[in-house]
Amino acid sequence: MSVGWLRACALVMLGLFSVSALAKDKTAIVVGGGLSGLTAAYELQNKGWQVTLLEAKSSLGGRSGMATSEWIGNDKTQPVLNKYVSTFKLSTTPAPEFVRTPGYLIDGEYFSAADLATKQPATAAALKAYEKTLDDLARSIDDPLNPAANNTLHALDQINVSSWLDKQNLPATARQLINQDIRTHYDEPSRLSLLYFAQQSRVYRGISDRDLRASRLVGGSAVLAQAFVKQLKVFKTNSPVSAIVQDKDGVSVKVDNVAYQADYVVLAVPLRALNKIAMTPALDAQHLAAIKGTNYGWRDQIMLKFKTPVWESKARMSGEIFSNAGLGMLWIEPALKGGANVVINLSGDNARVMQAFGDKQMVDQVLIRLHAFYPQARGAFTGYEIRRYSTDPSTGGAYLAFGPGQISKFWRLWERPIQRVTFAGEHTDTLYPGTLEGALRTGQRAASQVEDLAAGKSFEPAKVGPSAAATAAAAGAGAAAAKKGGFFSNLFGGSDDDKKPEPAKAPEPVAPPAPAPAPAPVAAPAPVEAPKPAAAPVKAEPAKKAPAKAAAKPAAKSEAKKAPAKAPAKKAEPAKKPAAKPAATPAAPATDSKAQ
Repeated sequence: MSVGWLRACALVMLGLFSVSALAKDKTAIVVGGGLSGLTAAYELQNKGWQVTLLEAKSSLGGRSGMATSEWIGNDKTQPVLNKYVSTFKLSTTPAPEFVRTPGYLIDGEYFSAADLATKQPATAAALKAYEKTLDDLARSIDDPLNPAANNTLHALDQINVSSWLDKQNLPATARQLINQDIRTHYDEPSRLSLLYFAQQSRVYRGISDRDLRASRLVGGSAVLAQAFVKQLKVFKTNSPVSAIVQDKDGVSVKVDNVAYQADYVVLAVPLRALNKIAMTPALDAQHLAAIKGTNYGWRDQIMLKFKTPVWESKARMSGEIFSNAGLGMLWIEPALKGGANVVINLSGDNARVMQAFGDKQMVDQVLIRLHAFYPQARGAFTGYEIRRYSTDPSTGGAYLAFGPGQISKFWRLWERPIQRVTFAGEHTDTLYPGTLEGALRTGQRAASQVEDLAAGKSFEPAKVGPSAAATAAAAGAGAAAAKKGGFFSNLFGGSDDDKKPEPAKAPEPVAPPAPAPAPAPVAAPAPVEAPKPAAAPVKAEPAKKAPAKAAAKPAAKSEAKKAPAKAPAKKAEPAKKPAAKPAATPAAPATDSKAQ
């Protein structure tokens, strides 16, 4: 009896030992300490993996922006972001109603949206007509996960947004404001694929501003990054990865003269940073072309600090303020210690032109333009902070902004693992690139893929472009529509009988479209006690303060979108305007929702 009992105990102990040994065998390295990398490391660690996070820079948080209090959407539009906000018990405050409509600085005068309608009716009518035309374009995309579902839609990828705007015959002021809106949330219209612009507008179609700007995340996206960092056991900053070597037994990640070994790797770095990492086996031609050829929106972010507000009080009644004076998008920020702050996003070609300027020269140029509106600006000016994403060699801009022809070549390319490597980052998210929601979603996806790979699952590449059946159907529909002029023929120049484009007319008032299906919330795993880490090459260092964020998604194009399969809500880090990404989530350097 005693012998049987001892034997049973021995078997139980052996089983426990085997489980413990198996857990220690689950090792992963996460390259990149932005919000997507932090999310992947956190999720894997909670599932019992031994995780080491490597970050090239001296602090964690990635492209978190400068906003000290950032707009976020509700759990309907940004379910993943809200789940982590709840898990980490982060503070939020309700958003006031007045932040949900843009304001305008035009020729030395501030206009609210209501002011514009009464004082510049032609400009207001042109903006309304543009929004209706854009909504029609977005409505033509049934599935934002496959925007090039037929050849007609596929053709939009060969057109840039600027060419499309030329067809709208917009008045000069309206065109300037629209250009500023688009470059702020994406990139210069001339560098942006019309298909991508339409797809992103479809993602946020029918989503109310109330849902997109539901509350403020106190402290900005930096507090979310810090909450993740506090949970991690092993991370190392100032550790730029130079090479990754895969073989049948595992992965070796090289930092200087140190090689870290693991079973799997999550690569959560922007494409420009990925270009600096030597991969063995080498990436194929398509991936290499995507690294070098994918367009990124350009953004520099400046926070100007004043002793007192220099703008009239009603200018505070807007989250985003657009100007026709080359100022970029302005974002009035609450000052934490008195005074007044304004965040200015210089984007698109405005940022490219100023890339050769020093920080002080750039600030002077912005002050000169602001002074034209508010002569008290120079006297009240006390200092500035600046983030230059456009000249950061590891970022090469701010966030993903597909250029003409790039969806056709690179759509969903980074969603599929390559052997033992999975990919994360706002640029790998199909629905919410450039936002906080997108960054968090991709971190979750990459962690889940690592688990799937360990379980022996294989991944097939995503299908891109029209199927043969869709192509045939589109051809038949196109032939029928040509006789009377269908949506696309009218949009780009009339019917076959009359190719000349006609001036755009202001539309009659229409009922707002029905909201698109909201993404299903993705539950973040509850923290679990992970086994003691095996001897790691580095010891956990104290959490570094993440850079303060600024908003996409919109990060501004402030790292927050994703969860659904069809028409999801707009990027959460940004509150989406009718034509651009929302401003409520950071994944990239934006003041609101953009991926910061």
